[in-house]
Amino acid sequence: MTRKSVLGEVREVQLAVELIGLGARLQFLEAAVALSRERLIRLYKELKGVSPPKGLLPFSTDWYMTWLANIHLSMFYNIYRFMLDEADESELPALIKAYRLYTEQVGSQGGEVVLDFTRAETMVRFFDSDMLQLSTCCRCGGHFVAHAHDNKNGYVCVLCRPPSRAGKARKPKVAEVRRGGLISVGPVLDIGGAV
Repeated sequence: MTRKSVLGEVREVQLAVELIGLGARLQFLEAAVALSRERLIRLYKELKGVSPPKGLLPFSTDWYMTWLANIHLSMFYNIYRFMLDEADESELPALIKAYRLYTEQVGSQGGEVVLDFTRAETMVRFFDSDMLQLSTCCRCGGHFVAHAHDNKNGYVCVLCRPPSRAGKARKPKVAEVRRGGLISVGPVLDIGGAV
């Protein structure tokens, strides 16, 4: 008969709390922590005030190739590799520390965090299953996420060769509002048909 360690259970709960705080999905929590699904759901509801999100985890590598996502992913994955290779961390602590460092760096520059924790963890699995690779840009020398088995010779990254519409955010919809012969142009507001 095996005895449960109280300290071991406390550590598992602390890890689950940390992962939920980072935005980990329930599927990942079940794989990373040895707590029951019911306890994880209760913990998630207690921390977030809502039920854990449902739905499929990312299953395609295509999202990782869009230009803005690729920049953020490449930064995250280089931090993650540094944690594994230079800081001598194991995979889960390296993932947690790299994600925290990534969000801190993006936040300190006033940017928007594009990569959520689930996509970060999924990307690491894609690397482990040889679906993605790091390619070195022949212009800047940076290491960027690319499809596995792509030709590495002459690779140019998304920073050195951005797509033509890169950085052009979608503007809010503008509507013309006619009142008494005057035309006013402004953002669309839903005010219940009062106009």
